[in-house]
Amino acid sequence: MLVRSIVCLFFLLTSAHLGAQPAKATRGAAAYQPKPYVQLTHPEWTKSAAIYQVNLRQFTPEGTFVAAEKELPRLKDLGIGIVWLMPIHKIGAAHRKGTLGSPYAVQDYYSVNPEFGTLDDLKHFVATSHGLGLHLILDWVGNHTAWDNVLVKQHPEWYVRNWKGDLTPTPWWDWEDIIDLDYTKPALREYMTKAMLYWVKTADIDGYRCDAAGFVPLDFWNEARRQTDAVKPTFWLAEWQSRDMEARAFDMLYGWSWYDAVRAVTMGKKTDLSEIFTYYSWNEKFYPRDGMAMIFVSNHDKNAWEGTEFEQFGPGLDPAIILSVVGEGMPLIYNGQEAGYNHRLKFFEKDPIVWKPSAEGDLYKKLLALKTANSALWNAHWGARMIPVVNSAPNQVLSFVRQNSKDKVVAVLNLSGQPQTVTFTDRLQDGHYTEYLTGKPADLNASTKLELKPWASMIFVQ
Repeated sequence: MLVRSIVCLFFLLTSAHLGAQPAKATRGAAAYQPKPYVQLTHPEWTKSAAIYQVNLRQFTPEGTFVAAEKELPRLKDLGIGIVWLMPIHKIGAAHRKGTLGSPYAVQDYYSVNPEFGTLDDLKHFVATSHGLGLHLILDWVGNHTAWDNVLVKQHPEWYVRNWKGDLTPTPWWDWEDIIDLDYTKPALREYMTKAMLYWVKTADIDGYRCDAAGFVPLDFWNEARRQTDAVKPTFWLAEWQSRDMEARAFDMLYGWSWYDAVRAVTMGKKTDLSEIFTYYSWNEKFYPRDGMAMIFVSNHDKNAWEGTEFEQFGPGLDPAIILSVVGEGMPLIYNGQEAGYNHRLKFFEKDPIVWKPSAEGDLYKKLLALKTANSALWNAHWGARMIPVVNSAPNQVLSFVRQNSKDKVVAVLNLSGQPQTVTFTDRLQDGHYTEYLTGKPADLNASTKLELKPWASMIFVQ
């Protein structure tokens, strides 16, 4: 009887153990399943979008929402999908820089700068944008405020203090007109989140460009994004370059590394394309597939403090612009670029843009039309990866393919000041195309030799 009981007990234990195996195996298999790094959902309207930065102070002679609104059809015709307004809030007077101050020294997060107009003017600007199929994001300055921000008196405990106990600007920068906020304070986080929600709910904006985003804790941005998306689908751009920000908070990061790599080549600081290859390697292997990089040859900081795109890219500006649109990433146009405006806009004073037709504007319009129409050039998961194509002048000529089941683009860019004749060892590019910049038919095959003038580019579309 005892032996029989032992045998039965052994059978039961063995059966239970064997019965548990599938569940354990299932749990083990789940642990090894890849998970998408990007947990947020990009709005559908971002898939083929280009972004345009408006510096309202300089965008029109009047410098107002009402005047800028009249230019929105022109931006739509240019091929823009997202309009980014630089900060629209009241500017602090204490420790102000220049006559008008920096728009990044915010005096009240719930205010509209009277220099630009009224809240109703802003609402009308947003509604008009939406009527044209454009989407609008506001610049948000979360790291710091003006010295005379309303919070200084209302909540002085929400500010960082230096070793002397005084309010302090961001350390190591020359930002004497601002003081840092302290995000260890839960009440500050709640206030800032509600302020961001206010503009989404009240003005119907479509998201934010967040200034100095890496100086604010990521868990704050993650929660604020979650709450804005609960109101409506939003789009967020971080002035930063950090992979973790793309998981839950930001759709797009700054492409500073791209700017530096391409500029180094066009200005002769590099005699080969190795830094550009490095950028695209990191873009593909380090950053998430469904993330976005904002690619630019100018923005408000570059223009004001370092030089115009003409100064920064010299004779290589055209291929840099072409690469910014046909390569991976969302292209940015800073106001004045489409006018070919070779001028450093003053940052703290009124300095209106002189508008005129230009070759640069024509080039952008043609390129953005291609980006919109050709699905291989779309953003994030909607678009195709860049696949390098080996050519016979790899130190001077960048060549690659972007293709999916519907569309194919082959780009060949001479990033040197010398003429180049190139052949290809790969066959990925083979086929019958239209060269987009000239409209001429072209065949690419094993016997193809392309003659490229200095700084010339070819875009073959299939």
